[in-house]
Amino acid sequence: MTVQTWTYIIVGITFALYIGIAIWSRAGTTKEFYIAGGGVSPLANGMATAADWMSAASFISMAGLISFMGYDGAVYLMGWTGGYVLLALLLAPYLRKFGKFTVPDFIGDRYYSKTARTVAVICALIVSFTYVAGQMRGVGVVFSRFLEVNINTGVIIGMVIVLFYAVLGGMKGITYTQVAQYCVLIFAFMVPAIFISIQMTGNVIPQLGMGGTLSDGSGTYLLDKLNGLSTELGFAEYTSGTKSMADVFAITLALMVGTAGLPHVIVRFFTVKKVKDARKSAGLALLFIAILYTTAPAIAVFARTNLIQTVSNKEYVNMPEWFSKWEETGLLKYDDKNEDGVIQYVADASKNELIIDNDIMVLANPEIANLPNWVIALLAAGALAAALSTAAGLLLVISSSVSHDLIKKMINPNISEKGELWAARISATVAVCIAGYFGINPPGFVAAVVALAFGLAAASFFPAIIMGIFYKKMNKEGAISGMIVGMLLMLFYMLKFKFGIFDGGKEIVATLKEDWWFGISPEGFGTIAMLVNFAVALIVNKFTKEPPQYVQDIVEHIRIPSGAGEATDH
Repeated sequence: MTVQTWTYIIVGITFALYIGIAIWSRAGTTKEFYIAGGGVSPLANGMATAADWMSAASFISMAGLISFMGYDGAVYLMGWTGGYVLLALLLAPYLRKFGKFTVPDFIGDRYYSKTARTVAVICALIVSFTYVAGQMRGVGVVFSRFLEVNINTGVIIGMVIVLFYAVLGGMKGITYTQVAQYCVLIFAFMVPAIFISIQMTGNVIPQLGMGGTLSDGSGTYLLDKLNGLSTELGFAEYTSGTKSMADVFAITLALMVGTAGLPHVIVRFFTVKKVKDARKSAGLALLFIAILYTTAPAIAVFARTNLIQTVSNKEYVNMPEWFSKWEETGLLKYDDKNEDGVIQYVADASKNELIIDNDIMVLANPEIANLPNWVIALLAAGALAAALSTAAGLLLVISSSVSHDLIKKMINPNISEKGELWAARISATVAVCIAGYFGINPPGFVAAVVALAFGLAAASFFPAIIMGIFYKKMNKEGAISGMIVGMLLMLFYMLKFKFGIFDGGKEIVATLKEDWWFGISPEGFGTIAMLVNFAVALIVNKFTKEPPQYVQDIVEHIRIPSGAGEATDH
């Protein structure tokens, strides 16, 4: 059977599974819609959290980024996985004990202020829409290649599916759908990796295959081979870094604290029964995430090696079918500058004839390696599962921010439960439409957009949450000032240096690198904005009055482990 037929079958089966779960687990109350009734097991929540967090950026883009960045791409691995350790140890149990549905709910109550809640809602919407743009873009990429439909049509199909189970089931439907999506995406990610590892190195474990010798009997290490291929074409050695240590540190820290401040991840820890379960599910999620994250560098090496060997200095007319199929999507472009019919893939931009979108590397990898059609289709189903699972979590954050934090808590406190549930579903529908627009008009490749969302979360939420838990004298004036300044600073830097908004609308902003503040890239600037947030909050806090005693008592209470008083009779 063809790749397209296999894709229709496998994607069709997975979509039917997601819709079936949504119907079975539809939400009947606001508690079920927001936090799945608070009765999810740690194992299920760990899998759902992993699926929620491993987005299209993790599945599609991360290995693609590492393929082209080499050693420098390690910042994404360190930042995103390190963030989960931070989340499990510093935030998840305390937020669960505080017992609020959403991050704006926590900030509104902890900082005893409607203004704080409003600022948090605005920040949550900005972060979530920036993040969801990357997911819808990922859906469009997969559909355009494997179902051979227009990217816009692919985005619309994805919108309809995610709308169905997010609006019908809320967090309850999303949670159990994400358990299924985790199983699909991890199986789909690992199968091609194992196939190619055996093919290239004879090792069944991709992580070991990456550091092993080639199976051609030459005794050459795979990474040495890739270093040689890269330098021959004028690229830097794959295993050497080109980024400054300051930028590497800034990006890693921004991704770490951004993870800990992402509202769609934090809300997952409200879905379990006990505080202990929140910590357990965070640990399990880290284990489930590590399976994919330790495999991604191996896939990056396999894909890059195969790509160079397949296309460099080869005749265009003899390119395999996958090449023309990806050309049709516009994500792979060949321009025969010297008109000799031979593909010149080199580092020198004036001579290079091949432009490759980072986002295609993982998806094209099985095709480049000539794997069976069913493996290629399975990978497409996994990529869709990754994108849709995260999109659903983000849409729930958006809808609950509007219905619970704005309408219920501020505009109409007397709204009925049924009315609030309808408001949540209507806001989710509107959010899906906006997300679809971003998917059709994407602001950049998937991982770049997602990295910026982490920077925005680091700049806005992380200081307010961490000081809200660990500094009982932090007041509303300090927290609000810090969030506003941090978010505005990050937005300004992002728009200036990523999109050239303040520089005559330059489309190519790589030329602005020498102007970066402190040599920090937009992906890493969340660290600087976060530090400014902390500084502003602490300075304003010093010159304004302390929070009320009852708020300080609440902070003391959430920091005391459950059952601690029993041992001391207090």
